[in-house]
Amino acid sequence: MSAARTAERAVAQTGESRSPAAHMVTWQGYSVPRLEQVRVLVSEHKLRASGRIVAAGPAEQFNGSFELSVGEDGAVTRLLLRTATVAEERHVSLSRSSDGVWMVDRGNGGERADFDGAVDVDVEFAVLFAAIPIRRLGLHREPGEAELPVVRVSLPDLDVTVVRRSYRTASVGDGGSVVALRAEDGEQDVTVDAEGLVVDYPNVAQRI
Repeated sequence: MSAARTAERAVAQTGESRSPAAHMVTWQGYSVPRLEQVRVLVSEHKLRASGRIVAAGPAEQFNGSFELSVGEDGAVTRLLLRTATVAEERHVSLSRSSDGVWMVDRGNGGERADFDGAVDVDVEFAVLFAAIPIRRLGLHREPGEAELPVVRVSLPDLDVTVVRRSYRTASVGDGGSVVALRAEDGEQDVTVDAEGLVVDYPNVAQRI
């Protein structure tokens, strides 16, 4: 199934829309002392979240906070991200217009970009963001696959680049679904719940 057809089927509305459901979700890193906690509101494909990441390992010591908005079509509309290390604080905002143009603003004037048509964002170490394309394409509800451009933001330096990611439904079940996610470091079978939110991201983090 093509990415376009998968997206069309996922965006199609069926039945009455439901009220947003609020969740407080916490993930713990596997191999490093790192926590991510997020308050998230989900409704159909729409998502709003505010979260924080704290890393206290010998190789990475920083904290970060973010505010995320995903529209009714499942595409990111805005991300505000702040980080702090012992040496400095940084911030960046990314916003996407209705015609697909991104604005990247670090407080000294915005820069426009198209990021190869990407509508999804991934923030390093933050597993919440894996849910965005999974939910938008409905990969946690029915089989599908897609290869996509994704805007990637690194932590804690907040470098913004575009990468290619592939997503493929491995299994669908009432108790959770598995999506094979291929990124720069290889492929992982990511387990998600009925809302498409990550339960287990091998070698990265698990929900606690």
